[in-house]
Amino acid sequence: MVFRTLDIGSDKVLPYMRRSDEPNPALGWRAIRVGLDRPLMLRMQVQALIRGARGRPLSIMFPFVADAYEFEAGREIVLHEMAREAALGNTVPSALRVGAMLETPSLAFGPDRFFETTDFISVGGNDLKQFFFAADRENELVRRRYEMLSLSFLAFLEQIVERCARHGTPLSFCGEDAGRPLEALALAAIGFRSLSMRPASIGPVKALIRKVELAGARAAIEAARCAGQRSARPALEAWLAESGVTV
Repeated sequence: MVFRTLDIGSDKVLPYMRRSDEPNPALGWRAIRVGLDRPLMLRMQVQALIRGARGRPLSIMFPFVADAYEFEAGREIVLHEMAREAALGNTVPSALRVGAMLETPSLAFGPDRFFETTDFISVGGNDLKQFFFAADRENELVRRRYEMLSLSFLAFLEQIVERCARHGTPLSFCGEDAGRPLEALALAAIGFRSLSMRPASIGPVKALIRKVELAGARAAIEAARCAGQRSARPALEAWLAESGVTV
């Protein structure tokens, strides 16, 4: 189990916190930005997680990290609270993992130090697509511009997979697309080995991935790229049809 620190702002609001009037909430004061600007609030949550672990392993993840320094600042708070709890004689987790959600393209180009320091990375697909395509996911007029299987987006995700593999950083994908069989197949084909999805999606995703060879799916994606196509969707669907597999 991984605990995400307070992730409010944009489309996530709390009834007991006054919402800031911002021209563009998705790019505004949210998630880890709120935590770092209100460190007492973040410290209280971290304290609660440490004490709630009761000596068991604990994994904490910071949402919406856009720059390595934000992760480092948040991580220092966690380590400080761990040391404080130990000094007070309280039981601390037997193991601690501190990770980050990669939801902004900027973090994918962060320094090697970030990928070496973080214990794990979870790609937040919903927000990452929004910023990659510069299309508001709450705006129906531009929502159709979203295409998870866009070859440019898949190429970007492959860069993230490669950087994490190079530094031995555990990587997962979190978002609505992870629970869609065809999209999940593409993610697995480009190197993702951990997908976060709703329980109801596990069966269909698992059924499809177990029926096919990932190398074949990867070849279909590469063929679409070489043919100059915009999306890998038609190529993957054609490959599955030729293989006698239905989605």
